[in-house]
Amino acid sequence: MKIEFRKVPQQPKDFSLEIASVKFLGTFCKISSKLVDIKSEIDGIVEVNCCKCGTNFDIPFNEKIHFLASDGIYSSNDERDLDKMIIEIDNNFIDFEEILQSELESLRSDYHECDSCSKDETTIELEY
Repeated sequence: MKIEFRKVPQQPKDFSLEIASVKFLGTFCKISSKLVDIKSEIDGIVEVNCCKCGTNFDIPFNEKIHFLASDGIYSSNDERDLDKMIIEIDNNFIDFEEILQSELESLRSDYHECDSCSKDETTIELEY
């Protein structure tokens, strides 16, 4: 789902989409001429890779995430904005599918251990 930045309403509007059993839903609204407030929840099962043995396994993912989408480069001295994730939009379109994909890739790039590796207490030596 894409929406042009200038067409974002002042009143909160619901959105919902699903990619591979992961649901992304919430509300969005314009809070200034250059900022859109996105309150969202991501819920589902995500396949990740074990950082020790390399096997794939599923983990549950349920997060509430508060975004600010900025039309262009974001700058603010307001410390209240520091607890929100900032997305700088450079093509005048807010792409909710791209936001979800980015969050999923961020989760997948983290270090995860499968059940068998988390129980194994042997140290793994890495060669550099």
